[in-house]
Amino acid sequence: MRPLASRMSVMSGEGALTIFARAKELERSGRSIIHLELGEPDFHPAKPVNDALKRAIDDGKDRYCPVVGLPALREALAVYLRETRSLDISPQNIIIAPGCKIALFMAMMALIDPGDEVLYPDPGFPGYASITLGLGGVPVPFVLSGKNHLQPDPKEIEAKITPRTKILITNSPGNPTGTVYTDEVQRRLAELAVKHDLLVLSDEIYARIIYGGTYVSMMSYPGMEERTLIIDGFSKSFAMTGWRLGYATAPPRIFPALDLLAVNTYTCVAEFTQYGAIEALRDREGATPRMVGEFARRREQFVRDLNRVPGFRCAPPEGAFYAWVDISEAGLSAEEICRIMLEDAGVAAIPGAAFGPAGADYVRFSFASSTAILKEAVERILQVSSAWQRTPAGSSR
Repeated sequence: MRPLASRMSVMSGEGALTIFARAKELERSGRSIIHLELGEPDFHPAKPVNDALKRAIDDGKDRYCPVVGLPALREALAVYLRETRSLDISPQNIIIAPGCKIALFMAMMALIDPGDEVLYPDPGFPGYASITLGLGGVPVPFVLSGKNHLQPDPKEIEAKITPRTKILITNSPGNPTGTVYTDEVQRRLAELAVKHDLLVLSDEIYARIIYGGTYVSMMSYPGMEERTLIIDGFSKSFAMTGWRLGYATAPPRIFPALDLLAVNTYTCVAEFTQYGAIEALRDREGATPRMVGEFARRREQFVRDLNRVPGFRCAPPEGAFYAWVDISEAGLSAEEICRIMLEDAGVAAIPGAAFGPAGADYVRFSFASSTAILKEAVERILQVSSAWQRTPAGSSR
């Protein structure tokens, strides 16, 4: 038999989905499992959003539609980005995709040639390196270190730039760390992009989920409008994970490439879901701020409770809905701790190395579940925590 394409041997899956599969297997056997492995809000879209979807179906909005998306949705997104991020983006530079991942994949496919180097955060979303490798590019990680408060280090990034470097990927707020890049860091990254003529993929899927301050997009900085592509979607900020709705913004010279890729892949996004998305952007009932307020309460409780677990250290994330827990004092590897938590306590979480080598001493928990579920999860973890060493004497905890 003929072999598969060589790119399949260098691409990788997602640790979260692997853990999820095992957790569901245990559930099918009758076990009680608390799912803190997936980044899926336990909210659902607001009623006006669902009503708009139903109306669209009843009105026959189930036909082929423009490849780049409904004009009304692209216009609504331009307004939304202006109101929430102070960005002046033409609707003509926005493309709708069946999910944020597809938007990211298309953007990278449009930009990466074999041998091109792509700078990306480690720990970070696994797709950054996997897609780069699949396209023949060279992924070059920059470390988000606890010693640097999980912020990118512009000096490290500049030292890794070569004549082959083409793309810088940023993700703020970040998955898995919850880091919101500081203005100083983003300003310096923008200066590096201009200086070295880099394209920037700004993954802003968690832009609305921040705990204090005002979100600032990478596109806001001098010289960035002509070199930045924003990747975003409806899954996180609007609790529309199963709708599979994402979008990308791109400079005019790059946008036609995204259009061409859409023509050659998915043709268009389901028309009726786009009508629901328009209503979501209007957010007449304030569903997104309410959801973020609830996440803020969960964050405070969950981080406090996690720090009761022997060997766990967790700082409050600045954005997203993940607790990034340092387990370096626990005496066991993150993989073994996650195995014990899942198999013995019925709590599913992700070993940090699933997000890159720099995450080896961490575990990621999603706190997109109710406060009651999060409390029960910590109680279960405490019951099995004797399997790893107690916090060393002299610890502040």
